[in-house]
Amino acid sequence: MLGTDVVDVLGGAGHEVVALTRAQLDVTDAAAARAVVREAAADVVLNATAYTAVDAAETDEATAFAVNAVGARNLADAARAAGARYVHVSTDYVFDGTATEPYAEDAPVAPRSAYGRTKAAGEWAVRAGGADALVLRTAWLYGAHGGCFPKTMVRFGRERGALSVVDDQVGQPTWTRDVADLALRLVEAAAPAGTYHAVSAGRCSWFEFARTVVASAGLGDVEVKPVTSAEFVRPAPRPAFSVLGTAALAAAGVEPIGDWEDRWRVAAGEVLGRA
Repeated sequence: MLGTDVVDVLGGAGHEVVALTRAQLDVTDAAAARAVVREAAADVVLNATAYTAVDAAETDEATAFAVNAVGARNLADAARAAGARYVHVSTDYVFDGTATEPYAEDAPVAPRSAYGRTKAAGEWAVRAGGADALVLRTAWLYGAHGGCFPKTMVRFGRERGALSVVDDQVGQPTWTRDVADLALRLVEAAAPAGTYHAVSAGRCSWFEFARTVVASAGLGDVEVKPVTSAEFVRPAPRPAFSVLGTAALAAAGVEPIGDWEDRWRVAAGEVLGRA
């Protein structure tokens, strides 16, 4: 989902892009990562790989760690060896979700899930390796090129005629194309190495987002009911509060992503596959 939009955005801006699938590069293979980056003569390496099966990671943390931490370090090392900038995508799950104000970029991490622990380890490994790295934390991603919350809500709404959606988890729905665009703008602005939050402005609950999505799809007869997280117990805990601050973008002179509702209005047709 994110990788496809990265290729589209960079290519549309006139950049030469070498896009590799998992079959073409196993990021857990350090030698392979170095060889690929060296042969491509890359100026920038962007890591859109991740083990993102949050619940599965609870019983398969070793595999998640191999991709999210070891793989991240391998690509960062390859970029450093080639003299390239490294852009690493991370997540809100590195935080515990107990805050009441937006998490600052330098707030202490305290992951509560295996997925969050492996992503936090990946951030640490990237920084410790000394790469010229931009760490982009994002959250609540949706896009046209993969499964995502809006598509699921529309499908279930049509099939069931009603939806029950949690109303006690708050975050920032963010379009993958906007994340790709922000990554490009940070690189083009020669932003200082460090951590940045690549999320839409504003905030809402999953319930509020679902209502907005259903309305965009023209499903006015579908009832959307608010429920609590306790009614949807999952193997991995979800952060109750996933709102991320963007002060580092302002300090770098880079415009943050716009309000989530405005961006959804722009994205909805493409994401839901409508003209």
